[in-house]
Amino acid sequence: MRASRRAGLVAAVTTLLPCLLTPLAAAEPEPAAAQGSPVERTSGFYVDPDSTAAAWVAANPDDSKAAAIDTGIARRPSARWFGNWSGTISTAVSAYVGAADAADKLPVLVAYNIPGRDACGGHSGGGAGTPQAYRTWIRSFAAAIGDRPALVVVEPDSLGDYSCLTQKQIDERNAMLRYALDRFAASAPRTWTYLDAGNPGWLDPVTIAGHLNGAGATRAHGFSLNVSNYFSTSENTKYGDSVNAALSAYGYTKPYVVDTSRNGNGSDGEWCNPPGRRTGTPSRTGGRAEMLLWVKLPGESDGDCGVGTGSTAGQFLPKVAYDMVDGN
Repeated sequence: MRASRRAGLVAAVTTLLPCLLTPLAAAEPEPAAAQGSPVERTSGFYVDPDSTAAAWVAANPDDSKAAAIDTGIARRPSARWFGNWSGTISTAVSAYVGAADAADKLPVLVAYNIPGRDACGGHSGGGAGTPQAYRTWIRSFAAAIGDRPALVVVEPDSLGDYSCLTQKQIDERNAMLRYALDRFAASAPRTWTYLDAGNPGWLDPVTIAGHLNGAGATRAHGFSLNVSNYFSTSENTKYGDSVNAALSAYGYTKPYVVDTSRNGNGSDGEWCNPPGRRTGTPSRTGGRAEMLLWVKLPGESDGDCGVGTGSTAGQFLPKVAYDMVDGN
């Protein structure tokens, strides 16, 4: 336990003493705003010991690519994605967040299970079968985090995909996203949520700001950019600032984070396993954004396309991973 946590316990006991001495005093939950930053409550970002890169290195220690992948990817903090492949979601999330909390590190999680997932791209299609099934799933997800610190990127692609949905589907999706953000606020008060806002090459800032607002961005801590894409950090921060300028028309702005996992060489205009890409700045706070994060693990395929032809979305490709680190 860090000193800041011990100090917080001492302060809490001191604050509660007058209430304990007053008969029939009712204890009230601590307001979410008073819970403190999850960044300040932890000592750095969590490294997933069971990432696909770490698993490949453990299984192939004598491979010529193993050392570079281990140092350049497997040992760096990155997000864990959760969806309909995760089994019992409460068990999976609680175990992951619990391991990070025991290490006093901040975990980054991705909720990726909305019905009609990846409606435009198609490579990662699926998700919960119905809106009600999604509500049950996301409610369990949030409750499993509880009062432990975490960051959650909420449903990548979900707002950028509106051109591939009917108005009824858009309305249903907005309702699900608002519900998700409300559940995290209520059940995971030390979690910062980021509603995904696509990337600079997808939608113009005014359009995505409207989508964010319709999906309840006021309920989120912020928004995320460049998830699973390749645009440079400078392009993303310029875009994020423009999105905030557009959001100001609704009376608010939000902090944003940028996925830098694969943007070290910028984008060539392709989003699905383009060749010649490089890993970017490792996870850190700041960088003109609130944080730079590795959300998509380098080396995991975008789908059956580009240098990942023949693979499935999420499959770890050691040659692709090695090239991203080594620069071949």
